[in-house]
Amino acid sequence: MIKKSNRGRRRRLTDPIQARDSFDATESKIAIAGHPLHAMMVAFPITLAFCTFAADGLYWWTGDPFWPRVGLWSAGVGFCVGVLAGIVGTMELLAVAGIRIRSASWTHFILAVMLLSMLGANWIIRLDDAEAAILPWGALLSMVTAGMTAITGWHGGKLVFDYQIGTQPGHRDPP
Repeated sequence: MIKKSNRGRRRRLTDPIQARDSFDATESKIAIAGHPLHAMMVAFPITLAFCTFAADGLYWWTGDPFWPRVGLWSAGVGFCVGVLAGIVGTMELLAVAGIRIRSASWTHFILAVMLLSMLGANWIIRLDDAEAAILPWGALLSMVTAGMTAITGWHGGKLVFDYQIGTQPGHRDPP
């Protein structure tokens, strides 16, 4: 956008966020050999949230008591690994100015906290009697958690692919 000043000269308007030096500082600080830990860890809770939903569906379809145990373990392990991934992601959010400055990062953070709360609740309701917990609340919670996982993951992917969050600018792996 171009705006004319009082003296008739044209000057470019700039985004005050993008004008900050820290805007492009998006390289991961919590990484192993340049690979961000948060990005590596989130694959597990994402997969296990969908596994919990699938286990509930398979129990509803087959009635086999094996599936409630699968749902219990996948919700529990998904929650525990998700908490670890969340801690790493929060450390990354607070440590890297180029991540912290973007509102999309905070949206992802809030959605991830909500997701972990739902995954934890889904695990807790199954602890006493995994089979009895499935219908109706366990299955409903699994369905909402799977949907929430998709939304949260989409926002996380947007940060990586659209904003290059956690990547090393100009870094190329050897052929």
